[in-house]
Amino acid sequence: MIVAISRKEKQIKNIFRFLFVAFCLFTTTNPLHTQWIQTNGPFGGYISCFAVSGSNIFAGTYGSGVFLSTNNGTSWTAVNSGLTNNYVAALAVSGTNLFAGIEGDVFLSTNNGTSWTATGLTNTLVYALAVSGTNLFVGDYGSGVFLSTNNGTSWTAASTGLTNTYVYALAVSGTNLFAGTGGSGVFLSTNNGTSWSAVNTGLKDTIISALAFSGTNLFAGAFGSGVFLSTNNGTSWTAASTGLTNTNVYAFAVSGTNLFVGTGGNDVFLSTNNGASWTVASTGLTNYDVYALAVSGTNLFAGTEGGVWRRPLSEMAMSVKMLTTDLPTHFSLSQNYPNPFNPTTTIEFTVPNDGRATLKIFNTLGQEVATLFNDEAAAGKYNQVQFNASNLASGIYFSRVEFGGKMQVKKMVLLQ
Repeated sequence: MIVAISRKEKQIKNIFRFLFVAFCLFTTTNPLHTQWIQTNGPFGGYISCFAVSGSNIFAGTYGSGVFLSTNNGTSWTAVNSGLTNNYVAALAVSGTNLFAGIEGDVFLSTNNGTSWTATGLTNTLVYALAVSGTNLFVGDYGSGVFLSTNNGTSWTAASTGLTNTYVYALAVSGTNLFAGTGGSGVFLSTNNGTSWSAVNTGLKDTIISALAFSGTNLFAGAFGSGVFLSTNNGTSWTAASTGLTNTNVYAFAVSGTNLFVGTGGNDVFLSTNNGASWTVASTGLTNYDVYALAVSGTNLFAGTEGGVWRRPLSEMAMSVKMLTTDLPTHFSLSQNYPNPFNPTTTIEFTVPNDGRATLKIFNTLGQEVATLFNDEAAAGKYNQVQFNASNLASGIYFSRVEFGGKMQVKKMVLLQ
């Protein structure tokens, strides 16, 4: 039997379908709706830092050394052979080299942590590491900043003008190097640490525990004072803590235009407007301060006193906007924008009906480097999918979306 449906009935049906889609999108993207999941370790000391290299996630612990997960935290393996102690405060990746800052030295691994060798920066208490091209910077508690241009084979002091040598955080943007100090705010060097100047207007007498760039915006996390924003390389700062209920800031993570902060009191907060406001994104985290954050693939990882926790970025940050009540009629993948990009870009795709969709990024060897979406998708345009390639080398990459047995591919150019 064939039943005729009037135009009015079709319109009503489309409206109800649109409302259902909007409800699904709200419950998917509302930070309060979904929860964190504790990964299988590592345990034995709080998680102090992360480093991401491709599909490898390294977690540094304060008491149990370095751990490696190759499967998004499903399992962790201790990788400490050669480390002289297990108090790891900083990790950094430079190409195929992995560096660990510990109490007493900086160690280098060229085989994903299978073995470590000391670089010879002795009598130090390393709190921060930063990589800029072939330069490796170390922030030390009491001795300022050190520079190596040869992967730690030799070191030179780089603290002239740094009036506070207790360095908790480092951040690099182009030729600008920033150091966050214990009680004297932020300092800037434009010559690889040869000289420093204070950039503290609005930050005087502040303990800076974290630094991060999101585009051209520089964020400083202050212990006890929340978050501050500078849009002019530290010349001036403004408070950016509206919505933060805990102002003991330990860590930042950036994913596209989404900024995450880890604080005391088992809290993670999310800002989508450069710190103008923050919303809680901590559902499921219990009784643990968040000392470290990292983005790997489609997940945000939080390091706490109780191991590593994981939560999909899509549950907190990715939004999908339905631009019209008219449902799309075809499956498509749009060109990313901007393109070329450095290091973030936005990707759009459209699906004409409900079904499972995947959006993945591949290199020129055909190796998958990131999964941005892998879920049931309601019909509509997904137009705010962010890809952060800060941990990848410059070159050509491909975005690939699959839906309903069909596939589309676009070429992207990353210029780091």
